[in-house]
Amino acid sequence: MSFEVPAHIRPLRDAVYGFITERVEPAEETLHHGGPEARELIRALQAEAKAEGLWALGHPTELGGGGLPFMDYVYVNEIQGRSEYGQIALGTYTLQDTLMLNKHAEGAVRDTYLQALANADISPSFAMTEPEVASSDPTQLETTAILDGDEWVINGRKWFTTGAANAAYTTIMCRTEDESVSPYAAFSMIVVPTDTPGYEIVRETPVLGLDHGHYELRFTDLRVPKQNLLGPRGHGFAIAQERLGPGRIFHCMRWLGQAQRAYELLCHRLNERTAFGEPLARKQLMQSHVFESYAEIQAARLLTLHAAHKIDQGEQARVEIGAIKVVGARMLHNVID
Repeated sequence: MSFEVPAHIRPLRDAVYGFITERVEPAEETLHHGGPEARELIRALQAEAKAEGLWALGHPTELGGGGLPFMDYVYVNEIQGRSEYGQIALGTYTLQDTLMLNKHAEGAVRDTYLQALANADISPSFAMTEPEVASSDPTQLETTAILDGDEWVINGRKWFTTGAANAAYTTIMCRTEDESVSPYAAFSMIVVPTDTPGYEIVRETPVLGLDHGHYELRFTDLRVPKQNLLGPRGHGFAIAQERLGPGRIFHCMRWLGQAQRAYELLCHRLNERTAFGEPLARKQLMQSHVFESYAEIQAARLLTLHAAHKIDQGEQARVEIGAIKVVGARMLHNVID
């Protein structure tokens, strides 16, 4: 088994690399400051990506995407991860929701949101974590949805819901079954438009120094049609696992893209900067930083590609995914530090 970039995907990967390094990275300062200029710039980048055949490469072809197989997209995803704006410029930030709705949504939810997601005309959000319970054990979640005739009535609280303020809808994980049902079959996912009465953004919740983009939500007698349920009742965890497994691979590959960019900046700096009559690259401690960074990046990349291969073969790869979440995050911290 080889984890080298396959020959057939290298030209596309190189094209994405050029787009990210030559257009997205130089635009980061403007995009970071936000405002009308940033919105106009990101729309221009998205139009260029569409024109050059780089748009939504992992999305299904019937929705206007590139239709890349999972493993091919994994290799491309590392490159777009070099910039936090890469997946927005290339239209892939909606991939997890697009795949989820494409497989499980029906009726008005499918008609209203699926194609708009693939086009990047709207943004999604996902609400699972709650403030009153340790949500690392999701069987404790307290938000409920009770079927009243043809409508779900939802009550509860969520927080750390990314992007809720700008999202067209939120997919809510909630209990739909009573206590007699196994907790692993008691929760469902329901799609809720963010302009629904009873949907309230309580506040922004700062995370690791970021003071915007993550929100606490309150649902009070919120009503949506019963057709807004994704998949069968009680299948929330199964759908979540479908979503989270590949999603964690994508996160880890983007971390590798960030780390690789930091590594390149490190090497450039060491060769450009002179101290005590010689480049910093000649200093033993600096050489150690280069070695440790290279080794950690390569180790994390191989672990991530191995986990991706397992998923591509139809396995859940829970152990492998658990490992890369830890190793990948630690690697990114160490390399950038």
